[in-house]
Amino acid sequence: MTELKHYLGNLPLLAILRGITTDECTSIADALLDTQFSCMEIPLNSPNALQSIAKLAQHLPAHCLLGAGTVMTRAQVQAVHDAGGRLIVMPHANLELIRCANALGMLCTPGVATLTEAFAALDAGADALKLFPSESVPPSVLKAWRSVLPQEIICMPVGGVKPEDMADYRQAGAYGFGLGSHLYRAGDSAAQVASRAQVYVSAWRAL
Repeated sequence: MTELKHYLGNLPLLAILRGITTDECTSIADALLDTQFSCMEIPLNSPNALQSIAKLAQHLPAHCLLGAGTVMTRAQVQAVHDAGGRLIVMPHANLELIRCANALGMLCTPGVATLTEAFAALDAGADALKLFPSESVPPSVLKAWRSVLPQEIICMPVGGVKPEDMADYRQAGAYGFGLGSHLYRAGDSAAQVASRAQVYVSAWRAL
């Protein structure tokens, strides 16, 4: 958990680059870097996702955290590790995959929508909790969760989070956010992504 906070410390926003292609991944990543993003994931249902992860693993500076989302199997965890990814993100709380990621020295953020899932994931070694979809854990629910979760636990709403949603979540106890289609959509230019990223960064800095 401490290691993940190291990567998220300056700007706890994770860019989810679903649908990105290998040809464009470095230009999109550079646009994000220019706006101070340092954490990125490429969902494995993107075209040639492992090749893109391998390319970015060689391209990104050392202070960045790169990984994969929509990870569903042990074989995929291993493949992401072999490609140079350091972060495993999944839409669900598969305890076997959490343990597999830990065994490989990777960080892992499983998706949870209930406190039962949250505590089970933490017991298995999760480094953070992905509140997914965010609509299932609105700020009022997160505030209640925070009354029983250990204070140091990282909670990150993911899915449909807009800049204007961040303040209420932050007040309820969110540590950061995973940002998907409101930040990047397949086919977007680097300039479009940079513009949206700056809006999120400004919203975060204003909190």
